[in-house]
Amino acid sequence: MTAETDGPDPTSSLLAFFGSELLRIRTEAGWSQAKTAHKAHTTQSMLSKVESAQRVPSEDLVHDLDEAFGTGGHFGRLHPLVIRYAYPKWFLPFIELERDATSMRVFESQILPGLLQTEEYARAMLSAVRPDNLDDLVAARISRQDILERETPPRLWCVVDEHALLRPIGGAGVMRAQLEHLLKASEKPRTVIQVIPTNVPAHAGLAGPFTILGFNEGPDVLYVDGFGQGRIALDMTEVAEAARSYDLLRAVALSPDATADLIGAHLEGLNR
Repeated sequence: MTAETDGPDPTSSLLAFFGSELLRIRTEAGWSQAKTAHKAHTTQSMLSKVESAQRVPSEDLVHDLDEAFGTGGHFGRLHPLVIRYAYPKWFLPFIELERDATSMRVFESQILPGLLQTEEYARAMLSAVRPDNLDDLVAARISRQDILERETPPRLWCVVDEHALLRPIGGAGVMRAQLEHLLKASEKPRTVIQVIPTNVPAHAGLAGPFTILGFNEGPDVLYVDGFGQGRIALDMTEVAEAARSYDLLRAVALSPDATADLIGAHLEGLNR
């Protein structure tokens, strides 16, 4: 069998079932991935990843697939189930807000931001808690990064504690690829990365990671990470306090250029 006709076990998860249904319908239609991608206004790479359960399909792609195949909303009816099981229920509101955000201010203290993680890093990190649905969790996390591939992606500002660079999640090989990916991401004009070095004794993020989302219309929204699940905060006083804390974090962090040098130094250390 070729890569275009191999599919995931449809009984393993709803994401895999969606991929197998796409493969089945495409095969019955006699369409190649390239033809299907053209008809559904996507790329062959994305289509391949959806079929192999490596990406969560977007709502737009689902609609375009139904239109292309004339399946009467079949994929559209599957999509809410896929989304519900790909992401924890409590996380779904944040996913919807993240898709609409035009700016993001992210702080992480122990790991690198999910939007900047490689698939191997994400898998190694998520496997530490031994989940039953590891493949789905990895696919869901990497799928979120699609927003950074838009024609006009959101402005992303990430402040990270250096401890996240020191923890060799997945081993030296995985960490090397992750740091290289981080350096590449920092070169994008709408992405800024700053690291707080370990010689800063205390800073405004010691209480834990958080994200502030900004929008073209409406107030900013705060997301605070926590054990088990995070929470969305809409209270403007709390959002303002978080924004002030973020300003303080940026003040003690290295400049973007100095951050790139530090990441490069850590990368060089892994190459020895």
